[in-house]
Amino acid sequence: MSKPSAVERPEEEESQVDIDFLLGLAGDPNADKETFRIGDLSQEFGVTLRTLRFYEDRGLLAPARRGTTRLYSRRDRARLRLILLAKMLGFSLTEAKQLIELYHQPNGKQKQLEVSLERFEEQRHILLEQKREIEESIAAMDKTIDFARSRLQQQAAE
Repeated sequence: MSKPSAVERPEEEESQVDIDFLLGLAGDPNADKETFRIGDLSQEFGVTLRTLRFYEDRGLLAPARRGTTRLYSRRDRARLRLILLAKMLGFSLTEAKQLIELYHQPNGKQKQLEVSLERFEEQRHILLEQKREIEESIAAMDKTIDFARSRLQQQAAE
């Protein structure tokens, strides 16, 4: 449950998609659509074309090809939703892939939910611990900044 490394994600900044959208709580205007082009998914999910190709290279998405055109299925779209959800929750792409692939095991839907819930709870604990450490670091930084300012003021007064 570690933070994704630079090797696991493209360098470009992307806009973040709303959690309600990723969880499927916000309604789905494309629910009846069967195939999607790369630009459709890029725009809908706020990711770059490069990101989608990167996920394809990592084996997370498997679009069909018609000439040079990538055609993503509803399955690919659902997988992209789960990838971005896992990323938002602080999971690596490897961990996201593991969670997604549980779906294809016997009793996959149930197993995926059970394992995901367990991993989400573990990740939440990790994030809360990181938050505590960050808050301690910020407090120490504030104190250090105050100390440095007071020393500079003392030196300026001398």
